[in-house]
Amino acid sequence: MTTLPKPGLRPANPNFSSGPCAKRPGWSVEALKDAALGRSHRAKIGKAKLEQAISLTREVLQVPADYRIGIVPASDTGAVEMALWSLLGERGVDMVAWESFGAGWITDVVKQLKLPDVRRIEAPYGELPDLKQIDFDRDVVFTWNGTTSGVRVPNGDFIPSDRAGLTICDATSAAFAQRLDFQKLDVVTFSWQKVLGGEGAHGMLILSPRAVARLESYKPAWPLPKIFRLTSNGKLIEGIFKGETINTPSMLCVEDYLDALTWAKGIGGLDALVARADANAAAIVRFVEKSPWLGHLAADPATRSNTSVCLSIVDPDVTAFDADGQAAFAKGLVSALDKEGVAYDIGHYRDAPPGLRIWCGATVETADIEALLPWLDWAFAAQKATLKAAA
Repeated sequence: MTTLPKPGLRPANPNFSSGPCAKRPGWSVEALKDAALGRSHRAKIGKAKLEQAISLTREVLQVPADYRIGIVPASDTGAVEMALWSLLGERGVDMVAWESFGAGWITDVVKQLKLPDVRRIEAPYGELPDLKQIDFDRDVVFTWNGTTSGVRVPNGDFIPSDRAGLTICDATSAAFAQRLDFQKLDVVTFSWQKVLGGEGAHGMLILSPRAVARLESYKPAWPLPKIFRLTSNGKLIEGIFKGETINTPSMLCVEDYLDALTWAKGIGGLDALVARADANAAAIVRFVEKSPWLGHLAADPATRSNTSVCLSIVDPDVTAFDADGQAAFAKGLVSALDKEGVAYDIGHYRDAPPGLRIWCGATVETADIEALLPWLDWAFAAQKATLKAAA
């Protein structure tokens, strides 16, 4: 196989990581010049910025007025764990998983909380479980978008409005790029470093009135660490949802999140963000449809992510390798692109099937996706030529 010539065009921004994700177009450190550095987050200026972050989140993400929004520690993981530890145990729970993070929540509920009545509804990478198996008289925990598999739920239609249990949704790679049906969701979590390209370590916890009622009527059987406590004397700690964070936030990160939200609002809000992610993913779809060596890990177009797009190498010479050989081939391809400076961090997640994972969230420019795609062909041809020479 002859090595292809290197494409003439390179992405202006080669950052296609699925987290932390690319900064918004035009970002520079100057965007942070008004950060309340050296000031208390409880001072007037600090609290005002935290309140603004909550207010802009509600506006851009189109969160209902009666839902609470809080800034919490430890990124999306912290937000999910806070919900699991604070809300579960009142009734049985259905854990729905089809990728690494969903599987991790199952482990925590089964092995850490040790709940006695847990049903596992699972599917392998690339597939969505049979959502009709879910019993919404029970609590339900699921990811909206499988970050490591590129498989998402197409919408919230599978969730009944008259459910008895709570729906707890990890939406970290969906929020701001996909339309979340909040009326069907009681807990929504995400982190700043995903679709809006903010900085890490801070999570967002969104609670419906039903979730608040559970918090105020149910006390878990286990002790709760301080950073998980959402109630005091049986009442919701309202301050958490007005910018009075449980622990000290980074005001530099807060400023960066505010910058991302302001950018998002300025380009047209949620509609524009979704359209940008859709356009990015569509460019890859068109490329894959014509490619003899690439396929989608998510076989069903209706469940394909528009953010964490996961691709499989379907070339027969590569699929003939064992799993380690396929992983080595994919790693070599990713390494070649990294060395050329045209794509960083697009390897498959460590637990996922070998392949590529290209972030297409709203901060990525479609022109950069389109510039990257010919380089995929170049890297594949180079890898095949290397293997042929070594044979």
